Amino acid sequence: MSPAELLTLLVGTPSVSGEEGLLADLLQNLVAGQGLDVQRQGHNLWFSFGKKGGARLLLNSHLDTVPPCAGWEGDPFTPVWHGARLQGLGANDAKGCVAAILLAAFELAKQELGGEVVVALTAEEETGGEGIATLLDQLGPLDGAVVGEPTGLRVCAAQRGLLVLKCTARGQSGHVAHAQMLGAENAIHKAARDIAKIAAMDFPAHPLLGTQKAQVTQISGGLRRNQVPDACEFFIDLRTGPEQDHEALAADFQRQLESEVAVHSRRYLPKGTDPNHPIVRAALQAAGKAGPVGSGTTSDWAFLGDIPAVKAGPGDTFRSHRPNEYLTLPELEAGAAFYAALVPAFFKMQVQHEG
Repeated sequence: MSPAELLTLLVGTPSVSGEEGLLADLLQNLVAGQGLDVQRQGHNLWFSFGKKGGARLLLNSHLDTVPPCAGWEGDPFTPVWHGARLQGLGANDAKGCVAAILLAAFELAKQELGGEVVVALTAEEETGGEGIATLLDQLGPLDGAVVGEPTGLRVCAAQRGLLVLKCTARGQSGHVAHAQMLGAENAIHKAARDIAKIAAMDFPAHPLLGTQKAQVTQISGGLRRNQVPDACEFFIDLRTGPEQDHEALAADFQRQLESEVAVHSRRYLPKGTDPNHPIVRAALQAAGKAGPVGSGTTSDWAFLGDIPAVKAGPGDTFRSHRPNEYLTLPELEAGAAFYAALVPAFFKMQVQHEG
């Protein structure tokens, strides 16, 4: 199957997050047809090949897509080639990466390698559900990982995490006409003071990720226009760096704010890999890049624990989750060549690293 045919097949098989079953069926048969022993749990697939007992490298990307948004020209589930560009839901995020990994894996499986490759094509990345995090104990120990996401083959050695805090300002209800006499405390005013503090907060810069600001993304409060509000709720979204601990950050917000602070979500942990680690050096060599970059978006890397990893793949992150998403054939072919070159380079560098 040619690269163009494989990408067309993937994009033409709908797989909105949670509904990846049809695509998982198709790929299970495709991989088995290559003589590889494919395992399955739910809508997650994995298989391995190469030298047992050596270093083990994970190649991972996700099968699911977001639902189609408004603004598509034509049916988002019907792949359409415009010259060398394939348009369709998931073409960029991240079925191009899936196709490139498979193309590389099918060629690498025929070669003698210095270690073992584990390929995991997983579900529900877009929703943080039953995906890669549920498989790690079955994949065995891993010495490195590559997470396939559309980065333009730039090698991301750091990735922001996500901390969401739910804040509740408490006040005292009363008639607006009597508020000053009663000394009623306005919860919205309290929340406003806290929001102003949040907007002024600064956080340390990261060498690859730069600086970040906490953002208040939702706010609600008050029952009636003539009643002093006794509660106001708002949410803080903070994209964290590898040096930031989510629990410590939440405690620090609580010390600085008048409102009550509770952790709403902290499971997307920030990640960073030493630029001198073999996985980073091998990826840079394969991509022909001088140095790594950082990524502000989350991915399944967040769930890989302490496994040294990078995020890299064909496509452009700014095309993701937008109408008329596409990938070009040259991008796909470059992605397959990148993964195929990275694997042997990693095994060679890992032996040198361990020696």
